[in-house]
Amino acid sequence: MTTTGAHQDAAGTTARGWWWWGRRRSAVLDVALASVSALECAGEGVGFAENAGLPVPVGVLFGLVAGAALLVRRRWPIAVVLVSIAITPAEMGYLMGIVGLYTLAASEVPRRITAALAGMSLAAVFIVTYVRVRQDVAAADFETSSWYVPLVSVMLSLGLNAPPVLFGLYIGARRRLMESLRERADSLEQELSLLADRAEQRAQMARVEERTRIAREMHDVVAHRVSLMVVHAAALQAVALKDPQKAVKNAALVGDMGRQALSELREMLGVLRAEDREPVAPRAVETVESASVPLEAVGRAAAAAAEAAAEDGPCLDALDELVEQSRQAGMVVELRVMGEARSYAPDVEQTAYRVVQEALTNVHKHAAGAKVVVRLAHRGDEVAMQVENGPSDGAAADAGLPSGGNGLVGMRERVTALGGVFVSGATDEGGFKVSAVLPVRAA
Repeated sequence: MTTTGAHQDAAGTTARGWWWWGRRRSAVLDVALASVSALECAGEGVGFAENAGLPVPVGVLFGLVAGAALLVRRRWPIAVVLVSIAITPAEMGYLMGIVGLYTLAASEVPRRITAALAGMSLAAVFIVTYVRVRQDVAAADFETSSWYVPLVSVMLSLGLNAPPVLFGLYIGARRRLMESLRERADSLEQELSLLADRAEQRAQMARVEERTRIAREMHDVVAHRVSLMVVHAAALQAVALKDPQKAVKNAALVGDMGRQALSELREMLGVLRAEDREPVAPRAVETVESASVPLEAVGRAAAAAAEAAAEDGPCLDALDELVEQSRQAGMVVELRVMGEARSYAPDVEQTAYRVVQEALTNVHKHAAGAKVVVRLAHRGDEVAMQVENGPSDGAAADAGLPSGGNGLVGMRERVTALGGVFVSGATDEGGFKVSAVLPVRAA
């Protein structure tokens, strides 16, 4: 299993390159245990040398070397346990046997090997203990029952081998559990980071879509109203001296259109201010603080803006007024309505209105003096609209209106967003035609 290493940094100073130790305190602990084990085995080596008829220095040296094997318990736990089993007949290495069994049980060594070595150690201790207890009982010269020596031998053997093995198994399982939890935490952190990135992308997309929608609304309002105002202003300038009454009428129309444009712009700016007042949740976790604006807040703002625009926006009932405004600006417009008129969903009616409005605005900009036919067809499950103009009248004065190049793009985006079809292009007669078909939903 792999870990991030954060737990090691938090637990203590690391000592990379200290052979097989990951931390300095682990090395210090093993050196201390190996020193104590070497001293123990050296002391027990004196009795072993006397019983075996060997020089005492040989027994001490043997004990020091055997006891020092505990130093490599983390790297080779099997070797340490084998050494402890080998020196059990010499009645030395009790500390090494206990620590070695604990390290073996807590390590990643397969359980079958751990069980086999633990069984060997238990058998070796039992045999040595059985022989020693029997000798002591015989030397003491007192009567005991037949079960006394085996029972004492079993209890001593289990007491020296079972606790370290059980404790090592517990520590190993706990260590593996902690490593698994760290891995899961790292995986969860990565998933949260990915979710935060996706949330940020979705929030950014929502903000872009909302800005695009508001920009489209402002373009429609400003382009149409201001275009009519410019046309009326040009007419006002032309007839100011010749026909004062018509000049007054045109001036009044310019004022009305200006007020309507300001009113619609004020409504859209109010929506923008409402979005700015949306509460933004604080960034609580470092892994997700990349999402600067919560997706939920952006979604609420976008939904509120869309709902406000749909409720307050124009509808198909206002087409007559829209066509009349163009007529008052000097355009020859014919409105043809086919089918039974009925109410549709607000976004459908608003989109249909905006398509006609933008098409008439384009005629004011690019085809001054052209005749225009506006067709509106109510069908079973769709509503269709078409604005077709003839060629421009060369005798009509061009108002000199600038073009941003976003009118047709905005109309197409509006229609396709509702699942409709939008077509535009030049006609054979030298004019231009804009057609759109929208699927309808009940209001």
